[in-house]
Amino acid sequence: MLTSDSLKGLYVPVVTPFLSSGELDLPSYRRYLLELLGHGIHGIVIGGTTGESPSLSWQEVEKLYEWTKQLLSEEHSPLPVILGTGTNDTVSTVLRTKQAHSLGADAVLVVVPYYNRPSPTGIVEHYGQAAQVGVPVIAYNIPYRTGVALSTDTLSRILEIPNVIGLKDSSGGIKQLIELSQITNKPILCGEDFYFYAALCCGAQGGILASSSLHTNRFIQVYEMIQAGRWKEAKAAFDPLIPLIELLYREPNPAPIKWLLEHKGIIKSGALRLPTTPISEELQIELLKLSL
Repeated sequence: MLTSDSLKGLYVPVVTPFLSSGELDLPSYRRYLLELLGHGIHGIVIGGTTGESPSLSWQEVEKLYEWTKQLLSEEHSPLPVILGTGTNDTVSTVLRTKQAHSLGADAVLVVVPYYNRPSPTGIVEHYGQAAQVGVPVIAYNIPYRTGVALSTDTLSRILEIPNVIGLKDSSGGIKQLIELSQITNKPILCGEDFYFYAALCCGAQGGILASSSLHTNRFIQVYEMIQAGRWKEAKAAFDPLIPLIELLYREPNPAPIKWLLEHKGIIKSGALRLPTTPISEELQIELLKLSL
């Protein structure tokens, strides 16, 4: 299992390949995972937004986990696997977290409850209940999706909960990261792809980045250069990624990523499940203009 000490590096939130019929595409998933493993990533996240979690059943999440563990066993890889278990209901979050624990997940990613906009006290108690299950919990703060902008004080209270081992920060900048890094020793992973370099410079211990499914080796290089104190080289490696990151978020995630993965032959189809739809022709043209 992951700990606060081992939670660091680049974690890729994986896409979920589908056949044109809408079923899970195992051959594409295996090919995609092997591609990622070849770049020395530090872990993966299954069942996150990039994996189209709102459109996946829990049975499909379990199947993806089983496929992943089988492949990792075949490759003799100890790569940590994190499962997304957060919902906006504490009972269902705890249930999914228990199921992830039974499967053997190395940690769970639990998003701040969305839509119902609970109080800070309710959110802290929500994490307390999830943390009691026993599997390590990574809190996930993403205000523009949840509708709740947590204060630094509330996030600090969440990080004080035993078995909450760290935070994925998608707060929209690096201000909260800087504030938190001054008051907690628990790791904070950048969840804003555009701020990855800046976040590492300001104390982030790594990132969970949707765009790292592409040019994965470059993201790894940025992380490793920062760890070695090679700040200028890291910036020179990161800057060429910025135009790609901007385009990947121009239309709803993960549609642009899956389109590019199909274009590169890594997955058979960039098929999506409604309500997510394929990217526009205009975006396809812009993506092709980049040196990919």
